[in-house]
Amino acid sequence: MNRKFSFFFVFLSILFFLSCDNKPTAKNSTNTGIKKGVVPIADNEIAVIEMEQPAFGTIKLELYSNIAPKMVARFKELAKEGVYNGTIFHRINQSVIQAGDPLSKDDNPANDGTGKSDKPNVQAEFSDIPYDAGIVGAARGAQDINSANSQFFITLKRETGFDNQYTIFGKVIEGMGNVRTIAGAPTVVGPPNEKGVLQKTERPLENVVIKSITIQPKS
Repeated sequence: MNRKFSFFFVFLSILFFLSCDNKPTAKNSTNTGIKKGVVPIADNEIAVIEMEQPAFGTIKLELYSNIAPKMVARFKELAKEGVYNGTIFHRINQSVIQAGDPLSKDDNPANDGTGKSDKPNVQAEFSDIPYDAGIVGAARGAQDINSANSQFFITLKRETGFDNQYTIFGKVIEGMGNVRTIAGAPTVVGPPNEKGVLQKTERPLENVVIKSITIQPKS
């Protein structure tokens, strides 16, 4: 259901969003065990994201268990349990769209992006696959490389700063146009900056709701 926010909730949402650890950003981190030269092999199952609003359509993902077996297993597990159904793409911009937070199902927009599932975090599974357009990555805590859990993001363009920083576990194989449509949805306008200019945030003005994510045999 779409929510209209008061200025108070908008302001709280911005504060929580800016402090959220689950945002993919370019950063330096020390990591080991990077899988190098391993060609991703698509599973015999795909993930199908059905959006609640018809304008956002369907997105299909191939999943790479040979690259990130733990994260793929977690994503499939949560999808089959219905955890993603009713969640929203709480963060959108021209680099990524991000979803997968169970807290985004509630009526408090301020906590969207801060939550995770009730399952243990997933250890990093880095590879040398580049973050090109359509790559599916696991969001994690800003400092802890082993804090991926339920949130995921899809890239809209080449993001060199994400390479070897966030686990890659899949790629869009159908519906990339819908990803771009979601990324272009209107966003909440925040408080004015020091020059009096209203600041655009990364929070959609109206909820971009995931109706369901299902795991289906690859046709």
